[in-house]
Amino acid sequence: MAIEVEHYIQPPATEEPLDYADLPIIDLSKAPRPDENQRIFDIADIPFSVVNDEEKRHYEAEMMQTGSYQGYKLRQYWHIDNGVKDQIEHYNFHRDVTMRQHPECLRPYLGEIETFMKHNHFNVLHPILRLLALSFGLPENALVDIHGYSSVGETFYFGSITILYSQPVSALQILTPSGDWKWVKHIENALVINAGDALEFLSGEVFRSTIHRVVQPPQDQQGCPRLGVFYFAMPDDNVKLLPLVDNKVLSRRFVDADAPTMGEWRKGRIAAYGKTQLRKAEGEERVEEEVVAGVVTKHYN
Repeated sequence: MAIEVEHYIQPPATEEPLDYADLPIIDLSKAPRPDENQRIFDIADIPFSVVNDEEKRHYEAEMMQTGSYQGYKLRQYWHIDNGVKDQIEHYNFHRDVTMRQHPECLRPYLGEIETFMKHNHFNVLHPILRLLALSFGLPENALVDIHGYSSVGETFYFGSITILYSQPVSALQILTPSGDWKWVKHIENALVINAGDALEFLSGEVFRSTIHRVVQPPQDQQGCPRLGVFYFAMPDDNVKLLPLVDNKVLSRRFVDADAPTMGEWRKGRIAAYGKTQLRKAEGEERVEEEVVAGVVTKHYN
């Protein structure tokens, strides 16, 4: 029996004529019902609308010290540019919801949250990983086998696949092959699937990490809160980030002995993200760089 939770009311979708990216849409007959998606947004609002600032600080993640996002990423943690800091709050779970303590108001919903994560891992992620493996001529479960649900690792943006539950406030943009930034259109009861850094490495850059940014919403949504729900997937911590197939056409980012493991990559990225001094990328306007685990990593302002 579901525990009662206050209903979260989403703002209306924008009516402005935005320049949307032309993304392929796959219709899945077994997608969750809209009321199931609404339930997880109702729960997702709790750590922001119910928990006060003092309690949030008690559950703040120690990202620089541990390379882990578990807990709150509070506002103004990341440096954006010229002294400007971010205005984004996150509350992040490990798949094992018992790994750390959570705010008291969230504890009654941990069972539902765990069920939600299992749904994403086994019913959404696994079919995607099987299709990707087959596209490389690998055994069907080659990628599934290195994405263990019970693995200790975690990630945030930088893994293999990101599952984003579409919500109506327009702010997400992707960089298209033409070099233009285009908006991602909201579709009710839809999932947006992004490729991450780890998939780029494992595929020899056949599948490229989605270059994306979050900008101010259009004028008719200015001031509307933007509540997001995500599931981030990554290979197991001991996986070396090398191409899974031996093909001369593929790009190889590392010499085998120097390749970081997924654990080294995620901890380095999480600890550095938004906190390190970046340098301007040569020949690229508004692009900055840093080196993480031996890899030149770009940031698009």
